[in-house]
Amino acid sequence: MRAKGDRLRRSVRKLHLWLGLGLGSVFVLLGLTGSILAFYPELDALLHPEIRVEGQGIPDWDLALATVRHAYPDKPGPWRFEVMDKPGAIPARYYDPPERAGHAFRPMMVWLSPDGGTLLRRDYWGEYAMTFFYDLHYRLLLDEAGGRILGWLGFGLLALLLSGLWAWWPRGTWIKAVRFKRHAPPQRLLRDWHKLSGLSGLAFLLILTITGIMLELPDESDAVLNAVGLPVGQAPTVRDDRALSPVTSGIALSRAIDTARGALPGARLAWIETPPADGGVYRMRMQVSGDPSFRFPHSFVWVDGATGQIKAVQDARDGKAGTTVNNWIHSLHDGSAGALAGRILVALSGLFPLILFMTGWLRWRTRGRTSRGRISPIHGMAGTGRVALGSGE
Repeated sequence: MRAKGDRLRRSVRKLHLWLGLGLGSVFVLLGLTGSILAFYPELDALLHPEIRVEGQGIPDWDLALATVRHAYPDKPGPWRFEVMDKPGAIPARYYDPPERAGHAFRPMMVWLSPDGGTLLRRDYWGEYAMTFFYDLHYRLLLDEAGGRILGWLGFGLLALLLSGLWAWWPRGTWIKAVRFKRHAPPQRLLRDWHKLSGLSGLAFLLILTITGIMLELPDESDAVLNAVGLPVGQAPTVRDDRALSPVTSGIALSRAIDTARGALPGARLAWIETPPADGGVYRMRMQVSGDPSFRFPHSFVWVDGATGQIKAVQDARDGKAGTTVNNWIHSLHDGSAGALAGRILVALSGLFPLILFMTGWLRWRTRGRTSRGRISPIHGMAGTGRVALGSGE
């Protein structure tokens, strides 16, 4: 029985080794870009001093909409404004700009002065540093196909983590299994660094990997949630009667905001989506109590652009069980569920794949050289085949 267990452990170690060598570089890439993206709005502002401005009071949203409409008359479609948590530049987006036709996702990004009256910067998603890193992390710069590739590769990364835990799992004393020998030979030091780094970061890496899979494969994720008895709800269908709701003779943006706030009292406004210039519906994205996502919350209010009447309300607190699970995925993945401390943890967790890959790869290389010399400093034997990135021997 012990021999069978030894054979299984050797097989798991070999699986861990080859998964590490095959997928390790992808894991490192995702980890490092994830660390950067944990603070990407702040880093972007650091790289672009023109948007590091201070302002007082509440933004004039009517003025902000008038500013972008006047500056870009060739863009009559919907605009999205992000509502910041402190005074400063106002970010806005215009999706599907005609000058970037043919790209799967290349919105025009602009930043306005705190009062909304002056344009400070214009750029396009994917054409400046932080969005390049975002697309690299999210879709490997391969659009939708890249996202699905990453989603399925995520299962390989999950197997890499779990096989490493299995390969380490002690059969004797736990104290010996977690011991770090400071003055041990290099081979043992590499093993201990790899082992303790993996154990230290395992819980965080598992959370990031599982949530990453769910973000990349949303349809498959929803199917699994439904299958295990956690139903996922559907967003309400809202008609966009543009011909009947001309914004030019309808309500102002400020009134639509007031109406949305009245529909969800106490909720924080996070995003404003305007109708096209020829009419339609305002959509306000809002954060209610209990919603873990500060930047991308999950409650919405739709307001008719002509009459000012509420067309639909989606309150995250009324969501089904599977919907509630989905509401946590993004905020767990980027750490925002834990506020600043959570984002710092995610940034630090992104360094673990690099440490694990380097220590595992160096150990594999050094053991390969000793095996070719037919001397093993660990076991005193050659050609055992017992090499693994996460060995707990």
